[in-house]
Amino acid sequence: MKEEHVFEEQSVFVKDLFEAGGRAGVGSHGQLQGLGYHWELWAMQSGGISEHDILKVATIQGAEAIGLDTDLGTIEEGKLADLLILNSNPLDDIRNSKDLEFILKNGYMYEAETLDEVFPNQKELPTFWWQNNEPQNVPGVEK
Repeated sequence: MKEEHVFEEQSVFVKDLFEAGGRAGVGSHGQLQGLGYHWELWAMQSGGISEHDILKVATIQGAEAIGLDTDLGTIEEGKLADLLILNSNPLDDIRNSKDLEFILKNGYMYEAETLDEVFPNQKELPTFWWQNNEPQNVPGVEK
Protein backbone atom coordinates (compact mmCIF):
# COMPACT_ATOMS: atom_id res chain seq x y z
CA MET A 1 0.00 0.00 0.00
CA LYS A 2 1.31 3.42 -0.94
CA GLU A 3 2.04 5.73 1.99
CA GLU A 4 -0.07 8.88 1.82
CA HIS A 5 1.29 12.25 2.90
CA VAL A 6 -0.82 15.14 4.08
CA PHE A 7 0.80 17.51 1.61
CA GLU A 8 1.61 14.99 -1.12
CA GLU A 9 0.43 17.08 -4.06
CA GLN A 10 2.25 20.20 -2.82
CA SER A 11 5.45 18.33 -1.95
CA VAL A 12 5.59 16.65 -5.37
CA PHE A 13 5.08 20.11 -6.91
CA VAL A 14 8.11 21.42 -4.94
CA LYS A 15 10.24 18.56 -6.30
CA ASP A 16 9.06 19.14 -9.87
CA LEU A 17 9.52 22.92 -9.56
CA PHE A 18 13.06 22.60 -8.21
CA GLU A 19 14.05 20.05 -10.87
CA ALA A 20 12.69 22.37 -13.58
CA GLY A 21 14.93 25.20 -12.31
CA GLY A 22 12.26 27.04 -10.33
CA ARG A 23 12.57 28.40 -6.82
CA ALA A 24 10.83 27.40 -3.63
CA GLY A 25 11.30 28.40 -0.01
CA VAL A 26 10.56 26.96 3.40
CA GLY A 27 8.59 28.90 5.98
CA SER A 28 6.54 28.37 9.06
CA HIS A 29 3.80 30.26 10.77
CA GLY A 30 4.82 30.18 14.41
CA GLN A 31 3.52 26.73 15.25
CA LEU A 32 5.45 25.43 18.25
CA GLN A 33 8.32 27.91 17.97
CA GLY A 34 11.19 26.48 15.99
CA LEU A 35 9.65 23.10 15.28
CA GLY A 36 7.15 24.45 12.73
CA TYR A 37 10.00 25.15 10.32
CA HIS A 38 11.23 21.57 10.62
CA TRP A 39 7.71 20.22 10.01
CA GLU A 40 7.44 22.36 6.87
CA LEU A 41 10.86 21.18 5.67
CA TRP A 42 9.96 17.52 6.22
CA ALA A 43 6.57 17.90 4.54
CA MET A 44 8.13 19.54 1.49
CA GLN A 45 10.78 16.81 1.23
CA SER A 46 8.19 14.02 1.44
CA GLY A 47 7.36 14.50 -2.26
CA GLY A 48 10.66 12.94 -3.30
CA ILE A 49 13.05 15.87 -3.56
CA SER A 50 16.48 14.84 -2.28
CA GLU A 51 17.71 15.88 1.14
CA HIS A 52 20.47 17.92 -0.51
CA ASP A 53 18.03 19.78 -2.74
CA ILE A 54 15.50 20.52 0.02
CA LEU A 55 18.36 21.99 2.09
CA LYS A 56 19.09 24.29 -0.86
CA VAL A 57 15.41 25.28 -0.87
CA ALA A 58 15.62 25.99 2.88
CA THR A 59 18.81 28.06 2.62
CA ILE A 60 20.00 29.77 -0.55
CA GLN A 61 16.69 29.67 -2.42
CA GLY A 62 14.83 31.12 0.56
CA ALA A 63 17.42 33.90 0.85
CA GLU A 64 17.13 34.62 -2.89
CA ALA A 65 13.33 34.68 -2.66
CA ILE A 66 13.38 37.47 -0.08
CA GLY A 67 16.24 39.36 -1.76
CA LEU A 68 18.82 38.70 0.97
CA ASP A 69 21.10 36.24 -0.81
CA THR A 70 24.04 38.68 -0.58
CA ASP A 71 23.76 38.46 3.23
CA LEU A 72 22.22 35.03 3.94
CA GLY A 73 21.73 31.52 2.61
CA THR A 74 25.30 30.27 2.17
CA ILE A 75 28.43 30.17 4.28
CA GLU A 76 30.75 32.77 2.74
CA GLU A 77 33.04 35.52 3.95
CA GLY A 78 31.08 38.70 4.61
CA LYS A 79 27.73 36.97 5.10
CA LEU A 80 25.84 36.58 8.35
CA ALA A 81 26.61 33.21 9.88
CA ASP A 82 23.73 32.15 12.08
CA LEU A 83 24.04 28.37 12.04
CA LEU A 84 22.52 25.25 13.53
CA ILE A 85 25.12 22.65 14.49
CA LEU A 86 23.63 19.18 14.31
CA ASN A 87 24.46 15.84 15.91
CA SER A 88 23.15 13.87 12.90
CA ASN A 89 23.49 14.38 9.18
CA PRO A 90 20.32 15.72 7.47
CA LEU A 91 21.64 14.35 4.17
CA ASP A 92 21.07 10.85 5.59
CA ASP A 93 17.55 11.69 6.79
CA ILE A 94 15.98 15.15 6.63
CA ARG A 95 14.40 14.58 10.05
CA ASN A 96 17.90 14.86 11.49
CA SER A 97 17.42 18.62 11.08
CA LYS A 98 15.88 18.58 14.57
CA ASP A 99 18.88 16.87 16.20
CA LEU A 100 20.48 20.12 17.36
CA GLU A 101 23.64 20.38 19.44
CA PHE A 102 24.49 24.10 19.23
CA ILE A 103 23.14 27.34 17.80
CA LEU A 104 25.52 30.00 16.52
CA LYS A 105 23.90 33.43 16.42
CA ASN A 106 25.55 36.84 16.13
CA GLY A 107 28.94 35.37 17.08
CA TYR A 108 27.61 33.65 20.21
CA MET A 109 27.26 29.91 20.56
CA TYR A 110 24.45 28.41 22.64
CA GLU A 111 23.74 24.87 23.77
CA ALA A 112 20.57 23.87 21.93
CA GLU A 113 18.97 21.98 24.80
CA THR A 114 19.29 24.76 27.41
CA LEU A 115 20.19 27.89 25.41
CA ASP A 116 23.08 28.38 27.83
CA GLU A 117 25.86 30.43 26.23
CA VAL A 118 28.98 28.32 25.65
CA PHE A 119 31.07 30.73 23.53
CA PRO A 120 32.63 33.25 23.88
CA ASN A 121 31.43 33.10 27.50
CA GLN A 122 30.12 30.29 29.66
CA LYS A 123 26.85 31.37 31.27
CA GLU A 124 23.47 29.88 31.99
CA LEU A 125 20.34 31.29 30.45
CA PRO A 126 18.57 33.27 33.17
CA THR A 127 15.01 32.43 34.18
CA PHE A 128 12.55 34.67 32.39
CA TRP A 129 9.62 36.26 34.23
CA TRP A 130 7.15 34.09 32.30
CA GLN A 131 8.85 30.89 33.44
CA ASN A 132 7.70 31.25 37.04
CA ASN A 133 5.45 28.41 38.14
CA GLU A 134 3.23 30.55 40.36
CA PRO A 135 1.67 33.96 39.91
CA GLN A 136 3.47 36.62 41.89
CA ASN A 137 2.14 39.95 43.13
CA VAL A 138 -1.26 39.35 41.55
CA PRO A 139 -4.21 40.98 43.36
CA GLY A 140 -6.57 38.39 44.84
CA VAL A 141 -4.07 35.53 44.67
CA GLU A 142 -2.78 34.32 48.00
CA LYS A 143 0.28 32.22 48.53
